[in-house]
Amino acid sequence: MDREVWAEFHSDWEKLAVECQLYRQQLDKNVVEDLEPDDDEILPDDFTGETRQALTTQRIKQHFFRRAVLSSYRGRCCMSGLSEPRLLVASHIVPWSKDKANRLNPSNGLCLSAIHDRAFDKGLITLTDDFKIVVSEELMRKNEAFVIEVLLPLNGRTIEPPERFAPQAEFIAWHRSELFVDNQK
Repeated sequence: MDREVWAEFHSDWEKLAVECQLYRQQLDKNVVEDLEPDDDEILPDDFTGETRQALTTQRIKQHFFRRAVLSSYRGRCCMSGLSEPRLLVASHIVPWSKDKANRLNPSNGLCLSAIHDRAFDKGLITLTDDFKIVVSEELMRKNEAFVIEVLLPLNGRTIEPPERFAPQAEFIAWHRSELFVDNQK
């Protein structure tokens, strides 16, 4: 039975996340309300020095992905070791917008500090197939104290491995070939 449950878990991340969210709402007795504002709430009469409410598109079920990734990495950035949860990001290896089927797959995630997440998302750092960090030539040429002290020492270091949900090789290869700036020349 364990194998059947595990196979179902791995075959449909989105279904699992939806079910988890529904159970959580039942436990918390939360009710999702219709958030559609009236037209006059969207466009107030006076914009001077005021704020307004706006509807935004929000990723649903992202909380599942964050919990799974951060837990897998023991709540620490896999590059720096930072453990302050308010500064940690469950970073997608292949971006959310590029692979709908793996948006919630924890093996498409790394636990990174906000600064490492941004550098990874912008292709300034990537990983080799054996999980060594590669710093871009662009960053290597920077003569800034922060880059020299914080980012350059990462080059060639192996990330801290997760307890479970190891990053999938094809996701790492995609990131390196499609996002890493050294490969975009």
